[in-house]
Amino acid sequence: MSVELANPTPHPQLGHVETVIVDHRHVACDGGDGPLGHPRVWLEIADHQTFCPYCSRLFVLNPDAEAADAH
Repeated sequence: MSVELANPTPHPQLGHVETVIVDHRHVACDGGDGPLGHPRVWLEIADHQTFCPYCSRLFVLNPDAEAADAH
C-alpha cells in the first residue's frame, strides 16, 4: 500500500486534520502514534475520501491510482 502524508487540510468542524493520500479504497488507521494511537480500524473509501472516526485523519484516494487498485 502506498501512503503519502500531505499538509493538514482545513475542515469546517474539526479544524486542521492530517491528510493521507492512498492508492486503495480499503485502508487501516491506528492513529499513527504507536501505543498513544487508537485501536486499528478499517475504513472504506466510497467516493474519493473518508475520515477516521477516532483521530479525524482524512484519507483521500489518489486520482492516479490504477483502476484495479481504486476499486
